[in-house]
Amino acid sequence: MTYDSGNIFARILAGEAKSHRVYDDEHVLAIMDVMPRADGHTLVLPKAPCADFHTLPADAVPGVFAATQKLANAVRQAFGADGVLVTLRNGAAAGQVVFHMHVHVIPCH
Repeated sequence: MTYDSGNIFARILAGEAKSHRVYDDEHVLAIMDVMPRADGHTLVLPKAPCADFHTLPADAVPGVFAATQKLANAVRQAFGADGVLVTLRNGAAAGQVVFHMHVHVIPCH
C-alpha cells in the first residue's frame, strides 16, 4: 500500500489540521478521538509515515509501544477505568479507515 501523506493523521502531525493533543514525544503524538467509543478514547499516532503496522519501521516499534503503555496507564487512572482496550486495525478488511497506523486506547468500565 502506498502511503498517502495527505491523510488526516499526517496533516495533524504536520500541524495542518486541528486536534486535541494529549501527549507528544519524539516517537508519537497522542490525540483524543473525534468519534470516541468511550470518554478518554485516545489515539496514538506514530510520527513515522506508515500506512499500517506492517509498514511501521522496526526502529519505531519500541517508542510507539512504550508511549502506548504510558497512555494506557494515564487513561486508566484519569478515567477510573477497570481496564483499557488497546487495539490497532490493519487494512480495510480489519476496519482501518485512516491509513496512517494508529493505536486506539479506550478506557473500559
